[in-house]
Amino acid sequence: MYTTIVVGTDGSERAGVAVRQATELAGLTGAALHVVHAYQPVNVSQVAMAAASGAQTVDMEATNAGLALDSERIVDNGATNCRRQGIDVKTHSRAGDPAEVLLDVATELRADLIVIGNRGMTGVRRFVLGSVPNKISHHCPCSLLVVDTS
Repeated sequence: MYTTIVVGTDGSERAGVAVRQATELAGLTGAALHVVHAYQPVNVSQVAMAAASGAQTVDMEATNAGLALDSERIVDNGATNCRRQGIDVKTHSRAGDPAEVLLDVATELRADLIVIGNRGMTGVRRFVLGSVPNKISHHCPCSLLVVDTS
């Protein structure tokens, strides 16, 4: 049924519900599981704007290295339970928009299924920025399972 499943996580408990569902599906189908986290690196314009408003200067390189390290920790934590269950799991930590990163990984791997949680931004921000599940549902290159994480 499925050979490659991609699941997104932000490290939250709600995202953990989606990871557990993906793990269960991978176990039932023998699929390889790929746990994905996206992070937003700090860029020069953000540092310049902060400095112009009187904020302390930050070491952009060190900050971005810390964000990448945190992202690695998040995917490793997400994969821990999968490994305990004997699931073939790989982790992907990438800089970028969460929806774009998930779609890119799924496309690169020719995934059969993307699993994501349904909770994220709500209210006006959801309509202005677009939620991750909404973006993915419009551009998904494969089947999509949106898990109720409430």
